[in-house]
Formats: sequence, structure tokens, C-alpha cells
Amino acid sequence: MTFSQLGLRPELLKATEELGFTEPTPIQQQAIPLLISENRDLVALAQTGTGKTAAFGLPLLHLVSDDASQVQALVLCPTRELCLQITRDLDDLAKHLPNVRVAAVYGGASMDQQIRQLKRGVQIVVGTPGRVHDLIRRKILKLNTVERLVLDEADEMLSMGFKEELEAIVAETPEERQTLLFSATMPKSIAGRFTQNPAEISVGSRNAGASTVKHVYYMVNAKDRYTALKRIADLYPEIYGIVFCRTRQETKDVAAKLGADGYNADALHGDLSQPQRDYVMNRFRKKQLNMLVATDVAARGLDVNDLSHVINYNLPDDIEVYTHRSGRTGRAGREGTSIAIIHRREKGRIKQIERAAKISFEQQPVPGGREICEKQLFHLIDRMEHIEVNEEQIEPYMSVIYKKLDWLSREDLIKRFVSVEFNRFLAYYENARDLNVKAEERKNGRDRDRGSRQNERVRERRSKTNFTKFYINVGSKHKMNPARLMGLINEHTNDSSIRFGKIDIEKNFTMFEVDRQHESVIEPAFDGATFAGQLALVQKSNSDGPQKSKREGNFGKKKKHRKGKGWA
Repeated sequence: MTFSQLGLRPELLKATEELGFTEPTPIQQQAIPLLISENRDLVALAQTGTGKTAAFGLPLLHLVSDDASQVQALVLCPTRELCLQITRDLDDLAKHLPNVRVAAVYGGASMDQQIRQLKRGVQIVVGTPGRVHDLIRRKILKLNTVERLVLDEADEMLSMGFKEELEAIVAETPEERQTLLFSATMPKSIAGRFTQNPAEISVGSRNAGASTVKHVYYMVNAKDRYTALKRIADLYPEIYGIVFCRTRQETKDVAAKLGADGYNADALHGDLSQPQRDYVMNRFRKKQLNMLVATDVAARGLDVNDLSHVINYNLPDDIEVYTHRSGRTGRAGREGTSIAIIHRREKGRIKQIERAAKISFEQQPVPGGREICEKQLFHLIDRMEHIEVNEEQIEPYMSVIYKKLDWLSREDLIKRFVSVEFNRFLAYYENARDLNVKAEERKNGRDRDRGSRQNERVRERRSKTNFTKFYINVGSKHKMNPARLMGLINEHTNDSSIRFGKIDIEKNFTMFEVDRQHESVIEPAFDGATFAGQLALVQKSNSDGPQKSKREGNFGKKKKHRKGKGWA
């Protein structure tokens, strides 16, 4: 089937063709003809990434009246990110309908600007329940002309506590409206609350996992969960994924640890302000972050199709939530991996998910040092083999390089080249212990833990001399943390390979160490830079602490010393 067989307006067919949509997905094949031909309520179930937005968006645009400026359709969704994504998709589909206007209304942004847009006249409003309800109470948004109401992820909106807002919003719409519920899961109690005698569409087996996703679990002691996460990240050098945690605090802790250990990671949770959320999500979409540590609610609306991995740092309580998580990878025909890090008591939970979601997990041993080092070595060789050489720029330096390395044989040159990057993995995993849970208790395991920590401290002392200390005039009161510091420096230097040493975050300033070979680029990179609404000043330490700045005065008085962590 093609889109031209669905009965859509020529303007919409032209837009789908230009957007590269050739064949409608199963949910689109079933929903679109029904919605444009019948004024009947609908409950549509399909997994994440199956094209639900176009399944309701194309019929909305097909049926909208171009010459009327009142609100004819309202789409409600749980998060700001999903609201913006739906609006962008509708705008793209309506590119050849110049008189059709779509407005996004959501919290965390200027209400005045949204009010001005509504007063100019729009036919379709996409919004979050809280902001839509506010606009209704202010008599700004009038829904008496709404013909179609779409609840996208209605179950999630209710679980987030929007029950009263949803009921108040629905009460403002005409009784004869058409109501469309789209979600990956939809309890009958919710469907019955908002629809009357709906048609039902279900694409694929309910709760079934995508066939392009491989499901893996590692079994470790609870105290080794984070160490196992690090090894997974090291085993997959090109990892681009989401680490799902149970609570906001856990996301903060895990992201801070990953940042302190040198990984490009940051947290997404409900405590972030809207500008902070935008900053983190934009960096993740641009792949400036390899891993995003998030709660389920915070990750709603994050539309990224090429995730390589989803990692369950903790298994969710709800089996359907696991299906949501794993459905974020393996999209668009790509293969993905969903990983669960579990402890011994959660083995039964894996069996429950397998039965309910009709999937099969593969238990794999937590990778050891030899396996990780081998993977990293060949990843380094592949990068070197496929690196693009700019002959024109590098040519002026080649004579000096040849002269400098002339005394090395071919074999020695290759060995030294490989060792530049490879030595840190060899050193870190030299005495790596086995994290896999065995049936019997192992007293010697605690001794190995202590030995590993001692070796780590020795490595930290040895590497200390290779770092240069800097100060920046932002600290904990500006919501600075190790992960954000690393991202800030990588962004301004445009270099994600910088290695970091110790970090001390004080109230008004932060001390950090960077690899000495990069010290010359740090201060110039921050010329004119800002952070948290103020000029960000960075200066190299003279070992006596932060100095006075002619422009900003003291960085701040150091009241308390907190030992930072070395970034491997």
C-alpha cells in the first residue's frame, strides 16, 4: 500500500513524498482511512516508533477547514518534548497547506508568546494538560469549536497526576466531538472514561517487543551495579543510548559518577529547569553525549531513532514500562540492544517480562578486562584506519614528524601509536575482578575489592602529575556538577577527547584538572563565554587557589574541601 491509496489530500501526499515517506506503517494503514471516512471514536494501540503521530496527524490535517481560524483540533500529550515533536511533525506534514496553523502550548516557556499566537488564530493546538488548563481558565483558549480531540499517551498523563486537568479540559469540548486515543498501552478503564463505542486498532501483539531488539541481562551483586554499567560502556565504544533509572536522585548520582569517570553522559530528570532540559537534550540529539541517564517520565517525547542501546539500571515495576523502554532502540529497521543489570533476586522478574512481552532474554557474563581491552584496541585501529586525512593541512608538518620519528622501526611506531590510547585501559583493567554472581558467597571477593580500590588510588597518584589545574567562577549554587562541567568544557573547546583529573565543586567556584597537553586551549575557549546567566571566567592555577579577576572580583572563598574523583 502507498499513501496515495489512503484517500488523502494532494497537498498531504506531496508533503509525505518530500519527507521520504514511501509506504504507510501498519498503524497508519488502519487508522487513516477510518478517521477520514468515519466520525467515530478510536482507541489505537501501537508500540513506540511505529508512526502514531502521522496516523492521527494526517487525518487531522485532511479534515481541517483552511478558511476558519478557530480551534478545530486539540492534541494533548504528557511532556513538553513530545508536544514540540508532534508540532514539528504536523508543521512538516502541513507544509503545502499555507492557511493551516498549528500552535504548541506547554509549561516552562513564555505564556505571553503562546497567547499572542492563539489570538492570531490557529486551527490545531498541541499542548500539555497543565498549560492548556491554565489557558482555559484565563479565557484565552476556547474549545467550544473543537471537532477532534487526540489524547496521545493518555495512560502516561494520568499516571503523572493530570487526571483533574484532563477531565476539566475534556469538559470544555463539545459532546459530539471525535476522541482519538493513541498509545502503546491503554487500560480499558481509561478508554471507557474518554470515548464512546470506539473502534479499536492494535498493531502487533499487545506488549510484544520489537523483533529488531536483542534483550540481554547481566547478573551482579547490587553494590556492583555501577561498575557493571561502566564495563558495558567500555565494551561498546560507540554506544549511544539511554540509561533508565528508577528515581530522580538515582539519575543524578549515576550521571555524576559517569561524568567523573570520563564518560560523555548527563542526567535528564524532573528537577531540571526548562533551559537545562533543553541544553541536555540538544546535546544528546547532536550526539555530544553518548549516554543520557533518565527517568521514564523525563524521557517521554525524546524522539531519537538511532539509539544503539537502552540500559535498565533498575528494572521497572511495570512490565509495560520495560516494553516502552526497549522500544526506543531497534527503530527504523536498525538493530538495537536492551540491557538489564539485575541482582540475584530479580531473576524471576526477567521470566515475568519474557512471558508477558513474548521476548527472550540472553544472560551474558559481565565483560572482563581482557575482553574490554581487546574491544577497545580494535576500535582504536578501526578509527585510525578510517580517519579522513587532510593532506593540505598536515603536509607542512610532515617533514618534522618524519624527522622526529625516524629512529623508530615500523613495529615500534605501531606499538607506540596504539599504546597512547590503549595504556589507560590496560592499567585500569589490569586487576579487574569478576563481577558475575556465583551461587556461593565468596569471602575473597571483599579482599579483591579492597585490592582493586588500592590499585585505583595508586593509578590516580601516578597520573596526577599529568594534569594542569584550572578554576572557573561557577559552583554548586549555579547547579554545577562534574557531568555539566565536562560538557561545558567539551562544548567550548569543541574537543571531546580532553581527559580530566580531580574536581572540587565549591559554592561559588570550581577547581578542575585537565590533561596537560590540552591546557593551552582551555582559557582562550572561554573568552566571552557565559554560564547560568553570568560571564564564565576560567584561569590557570598558580597553586595558591583562585585569583582575583579584574572584571568579576573574587571567584569565591573556599569554605570546605571535597575530594573529587579522577576521570579514567
